[in-house]
Amino acid sequence: MESLIMPEHIEMLQEIWEEQNHKEKPILDEQQQEEINTKLLMAIVNDLTVELKYFDKHDFYKVKGKFSSINKQNKYRSIAGQCFPFECIMDILKKFYIYIKTTSP
Repeated sequence: MESLIMPEHIEMLQEIWEEQNHKEKPILDEQQQEEINTKLLMAIVNDLTVELKYFDKHDFYKVKGKFSSINKQNKYRSIAGQCFPFECIMDILKKFYIYIKTTSP
């Protein structure tokens, strides 16, 4: 005897599998938020390409690019043509190296 799975059962099983893969959004403490803000400011001031780690729809994603705009009023930042609310940004993964030019006496 063959068993048949009805389309609605397949859809229900797929939803269950997706829910099992959902990740929880971490809660960043004040120090972590300040570190992210510092990295973002450095990237903007120095026109750096960064790799941004963000949380959306129960998962983590990464995007690379330069910040094209910041909207403090609506609390989002735009990078690589995508807009990210401040609270979705989890980390800046590119290391920043700032070279300070000094003159010798």
